[in-house]
Amino acid sequence: MAEEKANAEASAEERAKWARVRERGYAYPRVLLKLSGEALAGNVGYGIDPKVVDALADEIADIVHDEVEVAVVVGGGNIFRGLAGSAEGMDRAQADYIGMLATVMNALALQDAFERHGIFSRVQSAITMQEVSEPYIRRRAVRHLEKGRVVILAAGTGNPYFTTDTTAALRACELDVSCLMKATKVDGVYDSDPAKNPDAKRFDRINYMDVLSKGLNVMDSTATSLCMDNSMPMIVFDLTVEGNISRALKGENVGTTVE
Repeated sequence: MAEEKANAEASAEERAKWARVRERGYAYPRVLLKLSGEALAGNVGYGIDPKVVDALADEIADIVHDEVEVAVVVGGGNIFRGLAGSAEGMDRAQADYIGMLATVMNALALQDAFERHGIFSRVQSAITMQEVSEPYIRRRAVRHLEKGRVVILAAGTGNPYFTTDTTAALRACELDVSCLMKATKVDGVYDSDPAKNPDAKRFDRINYMDVLSKGLNVMDSTATSLCMDNSMPMIVFDLTVEGNISRALKGENVGTTVE
């Protein structure tokens, strides 16, 4: 009885918090932000650009202080990309494990930046590294979110042959977030590559089936199918524009909504 009462009180508190978030104009009270490793490299092109990480932490700090619950899945392409290693003759599984370790490095850099901006955060790794991170445990991750901590999810799924896009889709479903936010260097989903075709058309909204049938380069097909099967909405937006994370969370038209 005591446990049931505590759970009921916790649920009521969470509902009250989400109501406050919506009163502040946010459409999504709990979100998962997918960051590519390349985004952390900025204009440097390789490694971690401290200015980019600092600006990102500053933007997320405002959102967290407004009580939005934020989980982050980060890639590792700025340090090592498993597919690239495999193409050069490495064993694919081994290359993917190296890529997973790269995501842990990025996660620790993000944690440092977040905590310098007054955001409490936890790194959870799908590969056990108890000296620098917690193991990924779904219920613990949810509890961190409820307590206002940013959860940084590293090492992908812990399995080779799965991308960090698939990790983001999986964790978004597991953590019952309101929306998956995919931060990129373009302002949405286009019918062709806008860098090559100046007449490329940007979609304001599109459904997952069209993404798959048209072969649009949003996420890999595994991640897309997982989101579609679990009715997980996704916003694809340009991370390089300051304030876009907050605007997307408030439902402004800053990218493409996939649903």
